[in-house]
Amino acid sequence: MKISSAANVAAVVLLLAFIALGSAKKSGDVKDLQIGVKYKPKVCEVQAHKGDSVKVHYRGKLTDGTVFDSSFERGDPIEFELGSGQVIKGWDQGLLGMCLGEKRKLKIPSKLGYGDQGSPPTIPGGATLVFDTELVGVNGKTLNADNDDEKSEDNEL
Repeated sequence: MKISSAANVAAVVLLLAFIALGSAKKSGDVKDLQIGVKYKPKVCEVQAHKGDSVKVHYRGKLTDGTVFDSSFERGDPIEFELGSGQVIKGWDQGLLGMCLGEKRKLKIPSKLGYGDQGSPPTIPGGATLVFDTELVGVNGKTLNADNDDEKSEDNEL
């Protein structure tokens, strides 16, 4: 009897170890959108709303840290209409209310990203995506002081 009980305990421990290893592989996965504010300007003069034309710098990574795309490296932020479905749902939801100059980390579950099909070859099906984002433009207003000077000159005319 004791050998049988010990074997059962060992089998349960082994099973739990395999379950733990399997879940550790996916530990970076999320079920719901997670938004982390990494930097927020002291004064939020311009905020992103649904329907706004926004410019966003981003670095997209898989949960293992593999970078699959980055506008920072290209020096070319993406421009799109927020909330209109031009980008993945995680972005349309995760960038709402963001201030010009704000930086956010978005952890996007598969259902708000590329789903079960992924985006081969760089994004596997079912992947949680991690984006470091920075809002650099809203409806033509940017962080660039030169543009602000031009606009104030136009207003004086």
